[in-house]
Amino acid sequence: SARIPYGKQDISEADIAAVVDCLRSPLLTTGPKVAEFETAFAKYVGAPFAVAVANGTAALHCAAVAAGLGPGDEAIVSTLTFASTANCVLFTGATPVFADILPATLNIDPASVEAKITPRTKAVFAVDYGGQPCDYVALRAICDKHHLVLVADASHSYGATLHGRPVGALADLSTFSFHPVKNLCTGEGGMIIAHSEEHHAKLKLFRSHGITSDPFERARKGMHHYEMVSLGYNYRITDIQCALGLSQLTRLDEFIARRQQISAFYRAALADLAPKVTCVDDAPGTTNAHHLFVIQVNKEELGVPRDTVFEALRAENVGVNVHYPLVHLHPYYRETLGTGAGDCPVAEDKYARIISFPMYASMTDEEAQQCVDALKKVVAFYSK
Repeated sequence: SARIPYGKQDISEADIAAVVDCLRSPLLTTGPKVAEFETAFAKYVGAPFAVAVANGTAALHCAAVAAGLGPGDEAIVSTLTFASTANCVLFTGATPVFADILPATLNIDPASVEAKITPRTKAVFAVDYGGQPCDYVALRAICDKHHLVLVADASHSYGATLHGRPVGALADLSTFSFHPVKNLCTGEGGMIIAHSEEHHAKLKLFRSHGITSDPFERARKGMHHYEMVSLGYNYRITDIQCALGLSQLTRLDEFIARRQQISAFYRAALADLAPKVTCVDDAPGTTNAHHLFVIQVNKEELGVPRDTVFEALRAENVGVNVHYPLVHLHPYYRETLGTGAGDCPVAEDKYARIISFPMYASMTDEEAQQCVDALKKVVAFYSK
């Protein structure tokens, strides 16, 4: 049978038509689709301001700048994330400080965050690992007490909720990614959600060279003059990507409902593998957007390490993955910041156990069953 990927996009005929319509329009970039996508996404997450950008890393960089990070500052970041979350802090000249994670959810541990705060700390970057919102009630209290900017790296979690409030409404700034394996796809793309005029203005400037107006706006007003008032990047997204995003957004609730359905199936089907293989918990009071479905291989119970199970699943044509190599253990961070083993003991223990199981909205029941059967076969083999 063909290999089942760990994730993939779901592109409909309507998505293709939306992109083709845009290609036939006069403006392929800095046109009306960008603002339409921003407005629709802001409405979806119940927030006043959205700024669309080229990718999720650009979104994080913009958020770090809007948060006011610069040389001499520190920002606290979860180590269980893609490198971009910490890299964006370095891009501003500030220093990332790595917090440990909670063993149940693998999200950033608020107690670890509080322990890492120094007089130089300016922001906290919480990562909604796998699609589950962090404990924003605790994080908000810590950030308010210490006057820190709270940034949600919500690349995995849009469409999820915490105590009934949507992701996007839970932090000062929230960032999103629309890479093909994410819950909504624009090819490459990102978004930042803001709640203040000040942050919104900073984000828009930084996205486009620090220039006060964009070409579409100038053409509409029949003007030519513009001014660069700060140093920015070209982090613009195209109208083509935003046309795809707008079309995909109409199905986002369906995508997430299907991911939740697959997750429920996996949990029920894999329950009897505990304690050898266990699933990561959902925290009380949250709904999970399930960008990832993560299992844990418990070597103490099964007798073989994670990588043995990983390789065996790959041999069974199940395209498993591991998210993520811990950022504080990447060679660059070891060499540059002097981080190393022992800095985040819970994350280091969990990293050695976790596997991302296939999860995508277009997955069939048969494919999900095939993944379960493969894991059961592998566990049975090593349980002899």
